Amino acid sequence: LQTGWAILKRALLAVSGTREADFRATYRKYSDSGETAESLLAGKTSPPAAPWPLAEAPAWFARLAELRGPQAKAEHLEARFAVLRPVEAKYLAKIITGDLRIGLKEGLVEEALAAHFGIEVRALREANMLTGDLGAVAAAATGGELARLGIRTFRPVQFMLASPEPDAEGIVKRLAPAEGEAEIWTEEKYDGIRCQVHKAQGRVALYSRELREITGQFPDLARAVEAVPVDFIGDGELLAWSNGKALPFAELQKRLGRKIGAVGDLFLGEEIPVSLWLYDLLWFEGESLLKSPLRKRRARLESLPAGERLQVAPVTRCANASEIDAAFLAARQRGNEGLMAKDPASPYQPGRRGHQWLKLKKAYATLDVVVVGVEWGHGKRRGVLSDYTFAIRDERSGELRTIGKAYSGLTDAEIAEYTEYFLEHTIEEKGRYRLVEPSVILEVAFDSIQPSTRHQSGYALRFPRIKRLRDDKKIGEIDTLAHCQTLAGAPPAVEH
Repeated sequence: LQTGWAILKRALLAVSGTREADFRATYRKYSDSGETAESLLAGKTSPPAAPWPLAEAPAWFARLAELRGPQAKAEHLEARFAVLRPVEAKYLAKIITGDLRIGLKEGLVEEALAAHFGIEVRALREANMLTGDLGAVAAAATGGELARLGIRTFRPVQFMLASPEPDAEGIVKRLAPAEGEAEIWTEEKYDGIRCQVHKAQGRVALYSRELREITGQFPDLARAVEAVPVDFIGDGELLAWSNGKALPFAELQKRLGRKIGAVGDLFLGEEIPVSLWLYDLLWFEGESLLKSPLRKRRARLESLPAGERLQVAPVTRCANASEIDAAFLAARQRGNEGLMAKDPASPYQPGRRGHQWLKLKKAYATLDVVVVGVEWGHGKRRGVLSDYTFAIRDERSGELRTIGKAYSGLTDAEIAEYTEYFLEHTIEEKGRYRLVEPSVILEVAFDSIQPSTRHQSGYALRFPRIKRLRDDKKIGEIDTLAHCQTLAGAPPAVEH
């Protein structure tokens, strides 16, 4: 729909006549887009006697998707909100934001469809993974045509996933349980975004991990793929890439969500060039390779012409745990996140997280930090302060400087306990965010650290997560800015 929360808010403000400050207060109260819409529109709309017919909704959504620009989309929303009952507006907002929160997961819908049509759940789930469209699966099942569904170009399939493994010995046990020499293929785990590329009949499309098309953000890469003389569907990692090496993920972030060609973005493709590193092939010249072993898929993949923009990720063949550890260290030294380990006999299983693909991704380091800000959570953590902003100490000035934010790692009981504590130790309230007394010490693990202007320290942590609470430490014992500079191997991105 390309309709974000800003457009939705604009329409709600117009129909309800609500001020911006009152809107923010209402959202803080509910932390839910649908309930906010229902509350704001109470007594402010003029619905007809009969409710909005469900059969009319698809055409309305299709029109919303076709409209270009925030003004046109907001006006389309305004016209609909003005004639809806508040409870209808509630669910319209939830559908648009993808935030239904009705306690019904996709897996339960799959089970219900399988039971209704008398189909094995496994077969129905496999069809859903291939199409990425449960509605299309239901339609095919209605006509008894589930078997005809398969991989097709420009209909992205769910990505095969890897299970985490803490060490090289665990990988060997998983992938080579029998005695003797193992054959384990390893690939470096790159610091980019997962990308599925479809190329057929002169057209190219790029899809993200969420199966969302992102071709518009990377037209320069799409043009490079157009030059490949064969049709294929590939799986790989999209990286910011310049002068023969990968750039930090922060550089790639500058291009995500933006379309080159917009005002101010004309030269973004030149400033932040990207490269797609392919490590698997799902479809080749009309033939599905999903059930073929990785060996065969890899052989076909290596026949693709590589270049600066489209490259085939190298594979290291390992026979034991020590060789896997060596490959992991080499990956880290090149600035990559870790290692992927794969069974060369494995088929490609869309949407599956099995044990034929494993990932070795050890924490780079940990920091002892102090919580300086907290924020109300969303979803199941609505009503508790669960998002923690933390800081390290500038040893020169003694000041605390923020370096990251984390919301995973603590139990629900710990979060509930510290919600009460932080409410009692709030210095200043800023909407959903609270500045709090710096007294709670955390040990935070992360995968990498790099200079960044995002935080006061001049550094940003990649994938920070709370390892444990450090009740045994005082604020004078937290890590320093100088220590962070040593870990990053570079000066901070901001002056102090």
